[in-house]
Amino acid sequence: MKSNKKYNYRLLISLFVLVIAIFGCEEQSDFGVDILPKNDLMTVKNIVIKDDITSFIFREDSIRTDEASNSLLGSLYDPVFGITNINFATQFRLQFFPDYGVEPQPDSIKLFLNYRIIYGDTLTTQKFSVYELDSPLDVDAEYDQTIDLKSMASSDVLGEVEYTPAVMLDSITLDTFYQLITIPLDISLAEKLVNADSLDMINNDVFLEYFKGLYIETEQLSEVGGTILYLDAAASSTFQGSAIAVYYSNEEIREISADSSLVMPFIISQNSARVNSIYHDYSVTSFGDDINIESIEDTLIYVQATGGLKSKILIDNLESWKDSVNIAINKAELIFEIDTIASDIHNFTVPYQLLFTVIDSTGNEYLPIDYVFNPSFYGGYLWEDYTYRFNITQHLQEIINGEVGNFGFFLTPAYKNNEAKRVVIKGSESEAGVKLIITYTKYNI
Repeated sequence: MKSNKKYNYRLLISLFVLVIAIFGCEEQSDFGVDILPKNDLMTVKNIVIKDDITSFIFREDSIRTDEASNSLLGSLYDPVFGITNINFATQFRLQFFPDYGVEPQPDSIKLFLNYRIIYGDTLTTQKFSVYELDSPLDVDAEYDQTIDLKSMASSDVLGEVEYTPAVMLDSITLDTFYQLITIPLDISLAEKLVNADSLDMINNDVFLEYFKGLYIETEQLSEVGGTILYLDAAASSTFQGSAIAVYYSNEEIREISADSSLVMPFIISQNSARVNSIYHDYSVTSFGDDINIESIEDTLIYVQATGGLKSKILIDNLESWKDSVNIAINKAELIFEIDTIASDIHNFTVPYQLLFTVIDSTGNEYLPIDYVFNPSFYGGYLWEDYTYRFNITQHLQEIINGEVGNFGFFLTPAYKNNEAKRVVIKGSESEAGVKLIITYTKYNI
């Protein structure tokens, strides 16, 4: 009964406001604070909150890294965010039952890794080393960034390459071309695949027990520079993805030409387990000693994907609105402004979208009711003026109504495991930093 009374009261107020607005249009074309006489039944006001907002640097909780839309690989020594090092492991699957013919002889084997997007520079040479997995991956399992992929692999190096990333743009479509990293592998792996017993290749489940996959390790950089590659690893209906190719000959082809060879591919499919391990080192940053300390506030807010950094946001005194009777929140918009200089936006693309999550009494995070109501209404997207804007109107109303508590918020990347973007945002202590603009209606009844 209590909730019904509250609903009926709100409905009555809403209908009353609607009637006032309709009949008021006959005499007044504009509706705002400046034209309302003091004895009107309601007033509309704006308030900007800055001083009550504080922010602190926190490490992102460990993120899932399995089967991301883009697998990541590379080492980046960021002048602001420190060192990020990402390794990659994956399964390879049969497309069909291999038929190598009579007396097959492997000639060579190569690993091909495709990418189109990089995050970093195209000047720094990266070194990649390839190992065979000794322990299996499971496509149905969940893996996070802390997984020790190296411990799952053999200690014998199958192949190494030093590679300088490149990006080529199609002048017509303005899209980037696929780039290819080619890593020659030791002939022993080709021999293993060519000489496999037919019983080891009757289906992919059996084959993955025989050949568990590869681990690609990135050598960590010690100087500023580097790149994180966005691998197009898994095959799709429009792209062949990354793969292993075994080059071989058999009796039939050798009779035709001694220099000819055949090729047998082993692909990374959508059903292949694909996992990243991600390591961050912030000891080389200016804020490294302030991370996860809720008593040290920085003038800047740091947000980073790949399980990097998030910001804990506290907005004090929101509970004091509970004491304000007959108040309705029309809009509560939280605005974060990018520090374009500190972010170095011309060299490091900032995230397209951030998330503003609510912390509950147990420390868990959840998206506010505004997101559930309508993600577009909730926002969080990058604006042309280099701001991120969040509409938390309904969440603030819940705080006023005493339905939820005010335990703080987290500002995090929306895309955490398939891109390496980061951004520096002006903190509340900055003149043009984060602010909360509340538009509310007070009913004078």
